[in-house]
Amino acid sequence: MRAIWFTAGMICTGLGMLGVPLPLLPTVPFLLVATFCFARSSPRLHNWLITHPTYGRSIRDWNERGAISLKAKRLATITVAASLGISILLSIPLRALAIQAVTLCLVMIFIWTRPSH
Repeated sequence: MRAIWFTAGMICTGLGMLGVPLPLLPTVPFLLVATFCFARSSPRLHNWLITHPTYGRSIRDWNERGAISLKAKRLATITVAASLGISILLSIPLRALAIQAVTLCLVMIFIWTRPSH
């Protein structure tokens, strides 16, 4: 079972790292899942993630208080608005646009109802 958790953690870490240069692929959510997986398979990698100089604070804030920083909330809002704007500019069919808008609104409600630091 440890090998499965480790593999899942490595995949999520890889996806999280891909999210650094790709604006629509989230980084921290994948790293949160990776942290969960590494807690069950690799104490060394788990410790590396929670003490990481860039992402460690976000991971610890989520694990300890379910908190999302105000900066991350603002960035998520801008990204969601840009995504919806691009969809409108690309003339996405109205039904698909409505589904996207409802889904993104629910995501934003979730994000903004989490505590900040």
